Amino acid sequence: MSLPKTYLQLLSTVTEAGELQMHFAEKEMPTPGPDEVLVRVEAAPINPSDQGVMFGWSSMGQAATSGSGAETVLTAPVSEQGMRVMKARVGQDLPIGNEGSGTVVAAGENAQGLMGKLVGVMGGEMYSQYRLVKAIMCMPLGPDHTAKDGAACFVNPLTALSMVETMRLEGHTALVHTAAASNLGQMLNRICQADEVQLVNVVRSAAQEKILHDMGATYVVDSSKDSFMADLIDAVHETGATLAFDATGGGRLASDVLSAMEAAAARTPGAYSIYGSVKHKQVYLYGGLNPSETTLTRGYGMAWGVGGWLLPNFLGRVGQEVAGRMRARVVKELTTTFVNEYSDEISLSDALQADVVARYNAKKTGEKFLINPQLPI
Repeated sequence: MSLPKTYLQLLSTVTEAGELQMHFAEKEMPTPGPDEVLVRVEAAPINPSDQGVMFGWSSMGQAATSGSGAETVLTAPVSEQGMRVMKARVGQDLPIGNEGSGTVVAAGENAQGLMGKLVGVMGGEMYSQYRLVKAIMCMPLGPDHTAKDGAACFVNPLTALSMVETMRLEGHTALVHTAAASNLGQMLNRICQADEVQLVNVVRSAAQEKILHDMGATYVVDSSKDSFMADLIDAVHETGATLAFDATGGGRLASDVLSAMEAAAARTPGAYSIYGSVKHKQVYLYGGLNPSETTLTRGYGMAWGVGGWLLPNFLGRVGQEVAGRMRARVVKELTTTFVNEYSDEISLSDALQADVVARYNAKKTGEKFLINPQLPI
């Protein structure tokens, strides 16, 4: 197969002048080393974690697009506060796209077994027509899978599985999950139903509540209802959940979950103490859908914790055996438990159009975008 001499890659840059720019860079086609493969990228999802790098603290409501084709540029102003927060990345061309999938079109001498295979890749820099990666970063997909099937086979599936692994590792028996109607949240529901783990889902609308109930979820509470706290306490009491994963990050939702856990524990006869319940209650912040400050009201005794949680850190903690077991399950259940639904498939240049950006940056339930770098620029 004859490969082009160059390819295009998307980059995100914050300039000294206080402007964010997303633009193309033309790269020379690399030659794989002994343990490397060259992947023709055919599908890459736009995840919230990608958007943090893409847009940072820029004012995306004022974004504009200029140029066309390989000269397309998306620009957005950055406030003084945003420039302070992003000071370390000023002037740097940052590649974007955490994960994706495609066909191996060249391989080093120790990676010939992957030649011609369709693989999922979690190596960063996936908003690109080609990507050179270590062979170990590839997940070979099945013969019936498509690039679209495998585009998001790492971040959401492994995050959902790792939530359950964290629960078991830390001695909890049930979970609370916020922003629970997302693609990841729906995967977590399917996992918990299959593994008989009780899960409390926190959503923010009646429509999202219906989505989860329709797929068999037992405990779904709507934060927009006046009865939210009472419903949450009831669900936590019935499940015994003492571990939560919060995708919102900001606001007081993490605090509300801890308060519900404490109130649920207080229903157990003989559990009262001036120091609160004895059982440790933990909330992990793993997303930032709410960019405001995290507010804690401290009304939940002394046995509690709030901390950050990141997938790569967890995988490093549990080691290759656990990670390998989870990856094998993902491939086996890629079109069932870990299926992703996409509302739009766009090109790399489409991803720089201000009107398209406004849609995928809104992060609405049911609207997940897939980039196909092989579509015409």
